[in-house]
Amino acid sequence: MRFGGWLKLLARNRFRIHPFRLPTALAITLFSMFNSLLYYVQRLVYGRRIDRTEIEPAPIFILGHWRSGTTFLHELMARDDRLSFSSSLHCFAPSHFLFTGWFFTNLGGFLLPKQRPTDNMETGWLRPQEDEFGLLAMGAASPYFRIAFPNHAAPDTCLIDMVDVPEKDLRRWKRLLKQFMKLLTFDNPGRLVLKSPPHTGRLGVLKELFPDACFIHLVRSPYDVFPSTRRLWKSLDQVQGMQVPRHDGLDEYVFSSLERMYESFEAARQSIPENQIMDMRYEDLVRDPLGSLRAVYDHFDLGDFEQVADKISGYCDEQKDYQPNRYHLEEEEKEQIQQRWGKYFKPYGYAMEDDPVDSSSA
Repeated sequence: MRFGGWLKLLARNRFRIHPFRLPTALAITLFSMFNSLLYYVQRLVYGRRIDRTEIEPAPIFILGHWRSGTTFLHELMARDDRLSFSSSLHCFAPSHFLFTGWFFTNLGGFLLPKQRPTDNMETGWLRPQEDEFGLLAMGAASPYFRIAFPNHAAPDTCLIDMVDVPEKDLRRWKRLLKQFMKLLTFDNPGRLVLKSPPHTGRLGVLKELFPDACFIHLVRSPYDVFPSTRRLWKSLDQVQGMQVPRHDGLDEYVFSSLERMYESFEAARQSIPENQIMDMRYEDLVRDPLGSLRAVYDHFDLGDFEQVADKISGYCDEQKDYQPNRYHLEEEEKEQIQQRWGKYFKPYGYAMEDDPVDSSSA
């Protein structure tokens, strides 16, 4: 984040930082000053050229609730050099990566953990990353701000379903999304493939902004999505938060987020032509990655799949030793999932009586 955005976040949360997190807060303050300075340099040198950049062809958005396989699909599609994507470098240094990318990619490995805290997947500055982090760092409203102060009421939840978003915030969000996408295209021309779970509830807004965009929608057994998402937020709150998290109300946040997200998604989907959207089950993707990707390329006419089949197969071979997280659900939790997310089961081919399957990387 830039310095002004960081100060606003602190002020909004009344500077309630736990003493144990003061060193992290100080480090962020110093980095935010650095980010602000180089932001103006990057805008001065590249701003006009970035603004003139066209976002074409129309982007591809990978949609799906957290822990539904969106990261895995993003990684697979990133093997295709004909496509472009947002990386950790883009998302965590949007203010200056055109200047500092060489440093982070060659000397800044120590600034990233070797593995993601949520699922132990390998990290890297050039690995695909969800653009929500880039938007947040640029100053857009985002539900991800809850990670910074997890013991406070979750902010910007209207950005999960785009209902009752203040007009000023909505205009700014749209402008920054386009600005970020132009920045990505300027850095690496090609058809953008963006992945961000919150975009699932923004389907209608994304279709409005990009009428010819394509959407790949991933789903996964609710019995896996719930415990994995709960672990996701606990991990991020613990690692990134300015407070020692208590996780009060976390289960309700997980339940309500999916409900709001999919109410908005299903309403908007009615207006999306069939040739611009497709569903994919996570379980099918991990069982047959090549077949699933071939179906994506055929459905959206993305070009000759065989040109990238070997690279995708090679990546899958690299991941074959990955050990997924496993979860145990109590009967009470299963009943609550059935009660709250019952509408999510049948349309996507899941049976309520099925036992939870193994919860692997997503």
